[in-house]
Amino acid sequence: MREYKVVVLGSGGVGKSALTVQFVTGSFIEKYDPTIEDFYRKEIEVDSSPSVLEILDTAGTEQFASMRDLYIKNGQGFILVYSLVNQQSFQDIKPMRDQIIRVKRYEKVPMILVGNKVDLEGEREVSYGEGKALADEWNCPFLETSAKHKGSVDELFAEIVRQMNYSSQPNGNDRCCSCVII
Repeated sequence: MREYKVVVLGSGGVGKSALTVQFVTGSFIEKYDPTIEDFYRKEIEVDSSPSVLEILDTAGTEQFASMRDLYIKNGQGFILVYSLVNQQSFQDIKPMRDQIIRVKRYEKVPMILVGNKVDLEGEREVSYGEGKALADEWNCPFLETSAKHKGSVDELFAEIVRQMNYSSQPNGNDRCCSCVII
């Protein structure tokens, strides 16, 4: 059974913990203390292949941003979350993606862009088109989710497994570090 390290990143209050807990336990947390760092494990079967996800739910507050390099260094796949009812959280996600590319020193890191809180459609500040355009620019999948109603939550974690599987396949992408010494 393959194990994958998934890191969930985004600003404070976008629903990183709510998405993770909804996926792992099937319940929605209405109120919670801001996360410093939480770690979860869950078995998942994707495309008939069993896997274990090690999910690191990170702090969204700026005071813990210095820890982000370490999380990124150890992560294999990244879920970048913004709140679609908060335009600033959408802007904040861009430097986080840049940081992943900088730390990993590789452009094609497995990641998914996620607009969370689709259940608050009436308060939307970030259009579906804006999120989709950014994901297209980054060449990564895009989903809108609702941790509260479990909308697309399981699909999100299944897709990050697919992304990690694809990137680990020979010729799955143009890996920079493949060489043969004869």
